[in-house]
Amino acid sequence: MLYFYYGEECPHCHDMMPLVDKIIEEGKKIEKLETWHNDVNAKQLETADGGKCGGVPFFLNDESGEWICGATSEETLQKWAAGEKLS
Repeated sequence: MLYFYYGEECPHCHDMMPLVDKIIEEGKKIEKLETWHNDVNAKQLETADGGKCGGVPFFLNDESGEWICGATSEETLQKWAAGEKLS
C-alpha cells in the first residue's frame, strides 16, 4: 500500500498533490491522509514516520519500505510508487 500524508495548509503538500494525482490516474492506489486536522491520521503518521521526518509531506510504500520526506521530483515519486530502491 502507498500512503501520502499531508497537511491541508501545507504549501509543499499542495505542490505534490498534482504528482500524486497523476500517479493515481496511471493506476497506482495511493491513500491520501490529511494529518493536520485529523487526529487518527496524525497518529498513523507518527507511527509510520517513526522519527524519520517529523512532518509532511511524507510518503510511505508499505511493501518496499521506501519512504520520502518532503517534496520531491516526479521521477523520484514514480520510483517510490513502483517500489524501487531510492538510495
